[in-house]
Amino acid sequence: MAGGVGSRFWPMSTEQRPKQFIDVLGTGKTLLQMTVERFGSLVQPENIWVVTNAKYADIVSEQLPDMPRGNILCEPCRRNTAPCIAYVSWRIKSKDPKANIVVTPSDHIVMNVQEFQRVISECMAFTEDSDAIVTLGMKPTRPETGYGYIQADLSTSSLRNKQLFRVDSFREKPDLETAQQYIKKNNYFWNAGIFIWNVSTIVNAFRVYQPRMSKIFESLLPVYGTPKEQQVINEQFPKCENISVDYAIMEKAEEIFVCPADFGWSDLGTWGSLLSLSKHDLYGNATIGQDISLFETHNCIVHTTQERRVVIQGLDGYIVAENDDTLLICKLSEEQRIKQFSEN
Repeated sequence: MAGGVGSRFWPMSTEQRPKQFIDVLGTGKTLLQMTVERFGSLVQPENIWVVTNAKYADIVSEQLPDMPRGNILCEPCRRNTAPCIAYVSWRIKSKDPKANIVVTPSDHIVMNVQEFQRVISECMAFTEDSDAIVTLGMKPTRPETGYGYIQADLSTSSLRNKQLFRVDSFREKPDLETAQQYIKKNNYFWNAGIFIWNVSTIVNAFRVYQPRMSKIFESLLPVYGTPKEQQVINEQFPKCENISVDYAIMEKAEEIFVCPADFGWSDLGTWGSLLSLSKHDLYGNATIGQDISLFETHNCIVHTTQERRVVIQGLDGYIVAENDDTLLICKLSEEQRIKQFSEN
């Protein structure tokens, strides 16, 4: 899924080039490219699909030159994650009715790729010949209020896989006091928005819980993979309800399991999260760029990758970031106001 606006890393990310299409970590690879790369040993390249907004299709093609252009599905408008997942599910079903599917956002990071691949392989083996839905639950490390949570029943694991447990409930993003209560217990996990299921399982779930949406994509079976597909999608996709897959399917489904996992995951939703995941100097600073010098500076994230010299003195707890003709200097504690700054 690569259609989000993802502009919280302004000035690096903008609506024209959201965060999934930029090199946030300074590795030379965008988040989209890193997402595709970590599936390299799990999935054949021709079986990787990207669903994105139509205006980003050329960027996706540019960043993933080996991907068949037909595997880039274009949404004519934003309708949240349920229509996105429904579209690609029926599209894959038209090609392979027995496909096993992993759905993942394109703008998250994973630090331990080997462990990620092990967990995904285990879950795919579980869903390949069952009607179960599996979601990944990240073991929380702090009382995070920016993530939704999954409450699991850890009393009994699945007979077929001891690493999987039934989901008791999905919880919305909590306030701080509630999040603190969650992490005191061992059965609450961050909802990473990564799902594994057989294509027939998810298609049937849409038929049961979202019949109007399912009829739209079911009716398009004759045009998938033909020159008419985009035109018909442009006409029919806007008719879908604007709803997340959590509300549309996950909170209603019965055969749903969670796999607790710990592979250094983050949705990189804030500059603060990037600071926490980056390598620090002795004073708590993280720098991404080639020529950055810090003096009497503490707990800052500096992202300046355009080869100009940067010298900073006397800051504590700041974001310093540049992109083209824009320089941002902002208190980390005030970063929720960045969207307001970017619009002025």
